[in-house]
Amino acid sequence: MAIPTVDLSDFLSTNPVRKKEFVQQLGQAYGEVGFVAVKNHGISDGLIEDLYKHVQQFFSLPLEQKRKYEIGELAGQRGYTSFGTEHAKGSDAPDLKEFFQYGQVAKNQFLEKLYPPNVQVNQVKFFNKTFEGAYRAFEISATSLLQAIALYLQLDEFYFDEFISNGNSILRAIHYPPITHEPKTSVRAEQHEDINLITLLVGASADGLEILTKEQVWVPVTSLPEQIVFNVGDMLQRLTNNKLRSTTLRVVNPDRSLWHTSRFSIPFFLHPNAGMSLACLEGCIDAANPKSYSDATAGEYLDERLWEIGLKK
Repeated sequence: MAIPTVDLSDFLSTNPVRKKEFVQQLGQAYGEVGFVAVKNHGISDGLIEDLYKHVQQFFSLPLEQKRKYEIGELAGQRGYTSFGTEHAKGSDAPDLKEFFQYGQVAKNQFLEKLYPPNVQVNQVKFFNKTFEGAYRAFEISATSLLQAIALYLQLDEFYFDEFISNGNSILRAIHYPPITHEPKTSVRAEQHEDINLITLLVGASADGLEILTKEQVWVPVTSLPEQIVFNVGDMLQRLTNNKLRSTTLRVVNPDRSLWHTSRFSIPFFLHPNAGMSLACLEGCIDAANPKSYSDATAGEYLDERLWEIGLKK
């Protein structure tokens, strides 16, 4: 499926016509598909190449070494999470993946109380340095994209800035290992919606990502190497009272001829700070679209979802 493509340089330009057209294209794409490919996103090819190289080096370590970076009390929000731990909301079947998560770096004592330190990987040279660089680059691109969404929602352009500055965002590296025996299902990661405000996904080492269309048909999603894929998560769906719908997605097994290969994927989940209210925006509520969700903060909602997907026990 060819997904709509937007050029972030249009939004960042000083030309008001280009900027307005970008916002309109973004809104139209979400109304029709729910997924957007972004080019000129500001994340360099070299940084992405280094990120994937270090991720593959990490996941190739022996399991006993990787498990040294798995810290149970962090509920998967920092460091390593072993194969089969996480499952989709409403499903008991574990996803066929392992992953590593890198989060916000505390810059002061207040943030140190909110966020645990990132887990330092010693066996892979420049691992944490590369993750921090990638985290910052994703954060900048995501901020611009949320500014465009704010304008589409007829809010102040910088409405989201205060909530996502020093927010609880996560950079997740996922490894789907080779399939070594006949699987019980054709799905590696069951259908789900992302928890956060928006997700940015930079490529993947192999196909497998599918989205559910409005017609309830699963279609594969591909993007060009120089693009990132950008989709809406559940927090933004709640905030906009379903005006912007969270995208339903899954990852399926490859053709049998590729069972011996791994799949790597690196999404950036943009989260606000825990205190942000997700109460439905007044401008998204009317007689035809009554309020669909109870009020909650981002922190409360995240905690609820971590229990539902098995990361908190």
